[in-house]
Amino acid sequence: MIKICFVCLGNICRSPMAEFIMKDIVKKNNLESKIFIESRATSYEETGNGIYPPAKKKLAEENIYYDNNKVSTRLEKEDLKKYDYIIGMEERNIINIERILKTSDKKIKRLLDYSNNPRDIADPWYTGNFDKTYDDILEGCKFFIDFLIKNNIV
Repeated sequence: MIKICFVCLGNICRSPMAEFIMKDIVKKNNLESKIFIESRATSYEETGNGIYPPAKKKLAEENIYYDNNKVSTRLEKEDLKKYDYIIGMEERNIINIERILKTSDKKIKRLLDYSNNPRDIADPWYTGNFDKTYDDILEGCKFFIDFLIKNNIV
């Protein structure tokens, strides 16, 4: 089983959106028995808090199931061994992931590094643009699942 962890600053907007968007794609591709997905934060500031309401609203608008009991959890050093892919939303996340995990392992990348247009996914906590964030995450997840399938990883 391939284990994926999506990571952002607080684990209340982008990384849980990525977690549940990817779970939806995996389910639609009948890959649930082959892919395990979670999400984490690079900071402790939101630990224990649920998904930010506008992020939940956007997922609901797109008919993406999310676990209402999901709470923010911080990435820890042991997670390097637990996950096959650790996927950040922006370059700042990558820097913090590498600091936490004390490595620049090849399994650590930005989500949109798998796309035809590598770039950061803006934090909607600051931009307020959950539509753009959703679109960027969906794009990244589609390219990432294609990468996994085309390379016979799943």
